[in-house]
Amino acid sequence: MALTYSELDSVTQKYYIPKLVDNIFASNSFLQRLRKKSYKPQEGGTLIMQPLLYAKTTATGWYSGTDTLNTTVNDQITAGYWPRAHTYASVTITHTDELENAGDSQVIDFVKAKVQAAELTIADAMGTGLFNLGTDAKAIVGLRLAIDSTGTYGGINRSDYTWWASDEDGTTTTLTLAAMQAAVGDVSIGNDKPSVAFTTQDILESFVNLLQPQQRFQDSETADAGFQNVMFLSIPIIADSHCPASNMFFVNEKYWSLLHSPRDNFRWTGFIKAIDQEVVTGRVLWAGQLVCSNCRMNGKMNALTD
Repeated sequence: MALTYSELDSVTQKYYIPKLVDNIFASNSFLQRLRKKSYKPQEGGTLIMQPLLYAKTTATGWYSGTDTLNTTVNDQITAGYWPRAHTYASVTITHTDELENAGDSQVIDFVKAKVQAAELTIADAMGTGLFNLGTDAKAIVGLRLAIDSTGTYGGINRSDYTWWASDEDGTTTTLTLAAMQAAVGDVSIGNDKPSVAFTTQDILESFVNLLQPQQRFQDSETADAGFQNVMFLSIPIIADSHCPASNMFFVNEKYWSLLHSPRDNFRWTGFIKAIDQEVVTGRVLWAGQLVCSNCRMNGKMNALTD
């Protein structure tokens, strides 16, 4: 007796979807680090809101005895708003597919292959979205728009609020250690500094060539996850296959969150039979957004030659 679609649903949900999720997050370095450090649920609302602290308390100072203390209230907090991004990948099986893959084990193997194809599709979409410039309004708002010195991000125009601008080096074309050190320094305050940098494989190799052999240390945690990296000022410099050419992003992970909907966190819809076709389709759904709460503590170099 052949497997029913409810049985196929059960097998897909139990065995294949968890592996799909794990493999998606392991597909690129930025996504893998976000899952480990700042992957958080966010429920409800038409927009994702992030409170933003942008000013110190002005009612402060030293005092003695019966001095009158300042209680003046000053504006310190606003909020950024982002739309929730949605992505999906469909797993479709035709009746012809069933006939050509007769037998329970063959049907299960066929479904496995279809889920793996969905996995690769979502992994590529999310990896690309994390570096999105904003040209695809439906996608995740990525690093190229979030880490920028101009433009509007989270509904806040940087020309009006300079505290929301990131540091941007758009003039350095040849990578040097001095330029990298300046880029890190520009977005560091005390020990609050970038915790990772993402770039292309070619630029990473250019960086390695600048170092003496005894300087080529790796971050073991990143290396254990399967990603090539080299340390600079205690910051792992990592190649991400989705990073656009000419770019190196200095990211302070303390201020980043990859927020997801608990209801569409790689949810498997189950197979649904079409009304007018001999086809069943199931979908993997994800909804969420990449959010930065402090853009000025992040920077980029975006004119580098490979």
